[in-house]
Amino acid sequence: MSIAHISTARKTTTPAARRKLVAVPDTQPNANENQGESEARGFALYFGIDEATAKAAGTSLGDIAAALKKTFAELVPQAADQTYAAVALAPKGAGGKNIDVVRAALQDPRAQITKPEDDKGPTGIFVDISRQRVYLNGQNAEFTSKEFALLSYLIQHEGQAISREQLVEVITNPNEEPANERTIDVHVRRLRAKIEGFEDIIRTVRGGGYRFDKHPDVAVDDYSI
Repeated sequence: MSIAHISTARKTTTPAARRKLVAVPDTQPNANENQGESEARGFALYFGIDEATAKAAGTSLGDIAAALKKTFAELVPQAADQTYAAVALAPKGAGGKNIDVVRAALQDPRAQITKPEDDKGPTGIFVDISRQRVYLNGQNAEFTSKEFALLSYLIQHEGQAISREQLVEVITNPNEEPANERTIDVHVRRLRAKIEGFEDIIRTVRGGGYRFDKHPDVAVDDYSI
């Protein structure tokens, strides 16, 4: 799960910087609590709503955030520029309530993700570019750095045949001797073995190297957090 900035202008989203948050009780926060050790500098208010629910209500996450910012500006005009909105991202098919997903993404220490008994969890492949991890059916596929470099490069050039020569350059560090092109075949074979059931997302192109093909059960998150 991750966080992305939500634009109150319209739908465009950009990466968000990580924030350290402390859980605040549901009662009204006391700004004088623990005075001398720390001070209140703001607060987080979580909303558990997805874009589909917002759309069904005739609005959008961006419009909701804009309305909340407007209200804040009316209440405290001198702090109108001190707001920040972010949207919590989760792999498609992930279980749990929306509000729990938000709290977990924001690292709320009280967040608890519970799944219904009949919820088998996420299925498919989730590629987290920013963390350099690949998950198969919710489990870390344990890619090596070179395997991930190959996959992420192919993803970035979706539908294009990438030669073995190009891929050698991708996985070779500046202080290393260039690998043999056949080494790429070894890495791809191991990579495919780690995504059993989805091997066909990496296609062999005769005389042209390899190609990544889009798949409905493969989600890619390229947001930096």
